[in-house]
Amino acid sequence: MKFMVIRKADKDTEAGVMPTEQLVTDMLRYNEEMIKAGVMLDGMGLQPSIKGARVKFGNGKPTVIDGPFTEAKELVAGFSLIQVKSREEAIAWVKRWPTIDGGGNVEIELRQVYEAEDFGAEFTPEMRKHEAWLRDAAEKRSAGRN
Repeated sequence: MKFMVIRKADKDTEAGVMPTEQLVTDMLRYNEEMIKAGVMLDGMGLQPSIKGARVKFGNGKPTVIDGPFTEAKELVAGFSLIQVKSREEAIAWVKRWPTIDGGGNVEIELRQVYEAEDFGAEFTPEMRKHEAWLRDAAEKRSAGRN
């Protein structure tokens, strides 16, 4: 099972306040533990919403809205993608989040990722093959950029 671990934004992340050396150290240690356990697939922090944009569609027509966005608590400051055996295991990993983050006041959201088998018969063998090809091509392209 794959889960996205979403670190919700707050006033500091939206203000572009950089993490302390201690927080970076603690986060690196936490991520290293997950990597050694074979759990962490990816993860990164996001810049403040002032540097972002939203594209809203109305009747199929896109409208671009530049950041910043209000309600920091509804925004995402960073994420990790993990693969575990159960929801309970995912929660156990999130509970180990470095307590120094946000001065001990941080909100983490956990969301399960859809897997091919979740879509049932509507996701035909041809679609599954094409989706696997797309993932492989994206992974190769990403590896070529590094």
